[in-house]
Amino acid sequence: MRPLTEDETKIFFEKLSNYIGRNIKHLIDRPDEEYCFRLHKERVYYLSVALMRRAAHAEKSLLVHMGTCFGKFTKSLKFRLHITALDYLSQYAKYKVWVKPSSELTFLYGNNVLKAGLGRITENTPQYQGVVVYSMADAPLGFGVTAKSTQECRKLPATDVVVFHQADVGEYLREEDSQFTGVTPGQGGEVGAENEVIRSKMKRKKPSGPPGEKAGGAGGAGGAKGGHKPAANTIGAGRDVPKPKKKKAKPEQAQGAESRKAPEG
Repeated sequence: MRPLTEDETKIFFEKLSNYIGRNIKHLIDRPDEEYCFRLHKERVYYLSVALMRRAAHAEKSLLVHMGTCFGKFTKSLKFRLHITALDYLSQYAKYKVWVKPSSELTFLYGNNVLKAGLGRITENTPQYQGVVVYSMADAPLGFGVTAKSTQECRKLPATDVVVFHQADVGEYLREEDSQFTGVTPGQGGEVGAENEVIRSKMKRKKPSGPPGEKAGGAGGAGGAKGGHKPAANTIGAGRDVPKPKKKKAKPEQAQGAESRKAPEG
C-alpha cells in the first residue's frame, strides 16, 4: 500500500473527472473526516486516513481489501473504474441517463442501452461523456459512456445504441470471485484456494445409471443369495421379457371365416 505517483494521480483524476467533473474536490475535502486515495495490488482504494493508518500495520501479502475500491490500473497504465465506485459517482454525477423498466435487465446483463430503452437523459449531454445509469425509480444501476449527444438521441431509430456499457451492479454476481478481492481464482491466497476447493467439489459427480437397472441388479443378487428363483417374466438384472405380439385378423379374413361357418349351422 502506497500513495499514488504524480502520473498515476493524473490518469486516475482524468478518468474520474469524465463522470463527476470538478466534484472530485468533494471526495478529498470532506467536512466529516480526512480521506485519501491509496494504491494496493494495482487497485486504487478510497478510505479515511484513520483506517489507512490501521491498515498500514497489516502485512502486505495478507491485506486483501480496505475502504472502497474505485478501480484498477492495467499493465499499460490505463485506469478502469469498477462498479464499487458507483455510490460516489451517483452522488456527484453531472450527467445522468434513465432507462425504462423493460430495459433494466438487459443493461444488468452487460449490454448497451438502446434508444428503445432510453427513458430520460440530462439536457445538453455531449457525445462520449461519462454518465451514470439509473432506473426510472432513481436507483443507480451502473455507468457508461454516451454514444450520441442529447440532440442526436432524439433523431435516432429505436435500435441504435445510446449509451455504451461500462459497469453495472450485476457484476457483483458475475465477477465476485476476482473483481472485489484482488485475488485471481487459483493463484495464491486463501480465497483462491477456497474457490478451487468449491469448484472441485461441484465437479465431482457420481456416475448414475438407469434406476431400474440398479434395483433389478440388487433384486437379482438378493434372490441368488436367498435361493429364490427369478420370476418368469425377468431375465438376469430384472429386465422384462417382451411378450409375443398377437396378430390381428384382417377384416376380410374375419368375414370369410363367418361365411364358412354359416352353412354348417
